[in-house]
Amino acid sequence: MPAATIRDPSRCTRFVTQRILIYAGLILWSFISLFPIYWTITTSFKTAVNVTQGHLIPFVDFTPDWKGWRSLGLSPDTLFVTSTVRDEFIRRFLNSVIASAGASFIAVILGSLAAYGLSRFTYTFLWMRNKDISFFFLSQLILPPVVLAMPFLVLYKHLMLLDSLIGLMLVYTLMVLPIVIWIMRDQFDTIPLELEQAAMVDGCSIWGAFLRIVLPIALPGMVAAFILSVILCWNEYFFAALLTSSNAKTLPVMVASQTGSQGINWWSMAAIATAAIMPLVLIGIFLERYIVKGLTAGAVK
Repeated sequence: MPAATIRDPSRCTRFVTQRILIYAGLILWSFISLFPIYWTITTSFKTAVNVTQGHLIPFVDFTPDWKGWRSLGLSPDTLFVTSTVRDEFIRRFLNSVIASAGASFIAVILGSLAAYGLSRFTYTFLWMRNKDISFFFLSQLILPPVVLAMPFLVLYKHLMLLDSLIGLMLVYTLMVLPIVIWIMRDQFDTIPLELEQAAMVDGCSIWGAFLRIVLPIALPGMVAAFILSVILCWNEYFFAALLTSSNAKTLPVMVASQTGSQGINWWSMAAIATAAIMPLVLIGIFLERYIVKGLTAGAVK
């Protein structure tokens, strides 16, 4: 029998050990990542005693109760009854949807145009070139949001944009625009320039080549940029708390407001947080392949 067909026992043992360690590490990391979500969901079904005692397993450590969801008017016994708290929650939920989706849509449009320009043309602004301009956009993420608190308050007061969804969408657009530019520039860099040149030879203008040739190819990246922008805007708290008071408040502000003279209503806070993260969980489950495809499109040329 040839020596190549004889298996080395030590090599097989090493391979099995490595696989076991890899899967053990993945399981441990999955547990660490998913435990906060599990804790939030189970807390929404706890009473005050179970929250303070740290009970973890439903029907074993504690009996689930609808107290947290009842406080929002979302329990089975209050779902079809008039509830001002439920109306407030729905209004905040819609505010989050409108602000996040609207800002992400605007950011993808503007960011795609800026990224295409940085990818296809050469710019000079003072001492800066294309790479410097790209880094300038990305460096805006380093700036702490609290530094912009006073300028935005003064500006929005004069423009009468305080407590408005339009004002919130504008600041969210500025917040996620650097990420969109970064993602989309990588997308455009992977698309051969010859495709656009061939389209222009056939009679297309630069805009025609961009709209008919480049955008369809870069669509996965645009979807990924849009999804990531929605997630970042959905979870944003600082500007939502700073620039809104009643009409344009979002879910993160509502989650943080579940405090009173008696302390923190953990069950209500957990119920709102569970309802707030469910859309993001569904996005992660059903649109994962679009996110991965869009973010890895520029990894291999």
